[in-house]
Amino acid sequence: MDLVLKKLGWNPFFGRSFKEYAASYEPGRISNVNKSGCKAYTKSGEIRARISGRQRQNGIYPAIGDWVALSKDSSGTNTIHAILPRKNKISRKDAGRATGEQVIAANIDVAFIMTSLNRDLNLRRLERYLAVVKQSDVDPVIILNKSDICADPDSGIGDVKAIAPDVPVYAISATEGAGMDALSQYIQDGKTVVLLGSSGVGKSTLINALEGFERQKVSEIREDDSRGRHTTTVRELIMLDRGGIIIDNPGMRELQLWDAGAGLQSTFQDIEELAAQCKFSDCRHETEPGCMIKIAIEEGKLSQVRFDSYVKLQRELLAVERKKNPELQAAERKKWRKLGHLADEIRDRKERGI
Repeated sequence: MDLVLKKLGWNPFFGRSFKEYAASYEPGRISNVNKSGCKAYTKSGEIRARISGRQRQNGIYPAIGDWVALSKDSSGTNTIHAILPRKNKISRKDAGRATGEQVIAANIDVAFIMTSLNRDLNLRRLERYLAVVKQSDVDPVIILNKSDICADPDSGIGDVKAIAPDVPVYAISATEGAGMDALSQYIQDGKTVVLLGSSGVGKSTLINALEGFERQKVSEIREDDSRGRHTTTVRELIMLDRGGIIIDNPGMRELQLWDAGAGLQSTFQDIEELAAQCKFSDCRHETEPGCMIKIAIEEGKLSQVRFDSYVKLQRELLAVERKKNPELQAAERKKWRKLGHLADEIRDRKERGI
């Protein structure tokens, strides 16, 4: 196996998929995507490449982290002809389309879900990120940054571990270098880490701390709310000088669920297990007798806000599934028409005194 490709994350899985292209093309890994084309790492270094007309016609575009089949013509123009099958992908619902999917990154080993230990710490947001990452068959790691400006980091760590008992959690200060050694086990040759988190949590600062120099532009923390300013504006795959690969992402204002059913079940396993013990299999966890979820909330074993978060994400995912599936859409419309007719009938009876 070529050592340069191996450092880029190449392995036998991609080698098998590339066999049909090996005679005419060379492999490359997408490092940047923009309106005019892409950038990709190859054995010769990073190159610019355009997407073939056939790929564009079929609406097939690569994502950051994809492996592709490339050719180079006599004029020196590099062209992407095919995208190799993905080992995995992290996706969200495209905010600009009713049922569109946006692939954030592909072929990932570990996801660093970053947040701050200051006012940015939001457990409900973390639950959302965890559901998306777990659905993608990617190992999640929670990074709690800015421990140097947090009065009580242990409290924040405890709150996070309570909602993610099976996920590694690390409190660090990327600016001070505290706790960084614990992350070295994930930054290795050929391994890809994707950074996820909202604006200002310190993703660029973390990359700079790992490299030992200012590779990514960073901004000062705002004094009014202790948050960093939004710095990263493009999604890119970075080959670290120390070895390893990081995919940096702009801060995401929203991470709408796309396909995260199993991810939700894993993230809220405690609630799923309680629901399985309810007296009725179709329990709605509202007023039914023998509801183990309501009992757990009353006894203080489950917080109401965590259960509300679970319900909200379940409804959001169901709404996406309905939009993707015409049959579910039709069934939903039929249900509401039936309820509307029933309401009319009840109102009519009341008016007639029946």
